[in-house]
Amino acid sequence: MIEPLNRRSVMTLTGAAAGITAIAPARAQAPDTKRINAMGKTVVEIPADNPTFAASIGSYEKYGYSPAVRAGGLLFIAGQIGRRPDGTIADTVAEQTELALQRTAEILRLEGLDMTDLVEVVSYHVDIQHNLGAFMAVKERYTVKPYPAWSIIGIDALTSPDLKIEIRSIAALRS
Repeated sequence: MIEPLNRRSVMTLTGAAAGITAIAPARAQAPDTKRINAMGKTVVEIPADNPTFAASIGSYEKYGYSPAVRAGGLLFIAGQIGRRPDGTIADTVAEQTELALQRTAEILRLEGLDMTDLVEVVSYHVDIQHNLGAFMAVKERYTVKPYPAWSIIGIDALTSPDLKIEIRSIAALRS
């Protein structure tokens, strides 16, 4: 029986084919601001006093990513998790989903958009077989026709053992 390739196998095979014996992390380089400005890339800033994000707003700087980026007529929203405003993680899949979608809706609101502007959503689920029902019950309250494209992906884990759901989205900017 042939086993499916996993990410580690692919990296090993790719490295071996290229004659690479070790993989080292890339060195950080200064951003090419001319290219970024030409693309029209704009980082979305969440106000420090935003009650939806409150204590968790420092995570973006701490982990080196933006909550959302406008580029090419689209708004790319980083993965949102079920973190309460006080920074704690919600206990249930339903509450985590509610909070992740509230955070998504808040980023959209800050940009003059709403959930109907979403064109693609990807949700990542730990223990998908057990947790999908609770997720779907909340999701149905946040989505209306015409629905965005939505991929639901089962995974082994997220960044914290208590996290069960993460949702990233792309919205079309209004002209």
